[in-house]
Amino acid sequence: MDQRNFTFMFYGFLVAWLVVLGYVVSLARRSARLKRELEGVRQLVQTSSDQPELQDRLR
Repeated sequence: MDQRNFTFMFYGFLVAWLVVLGYVVSLARRSARLKRELEGVRQLVQTSSDQPELQDRLR
């Protein structure tokens, strides 16, 4: 194969791996944001279980 073909193949794989890496980073950020939101919901539920009038609204 021509050296030029290997260069194009290298850059093609590089772009593909960068896309995969970007996707994984995106998933990690979404997961962290979801964990923060879930913790907020847990605190809200805990607070509402301490206050019976709020617990009735959740049902």
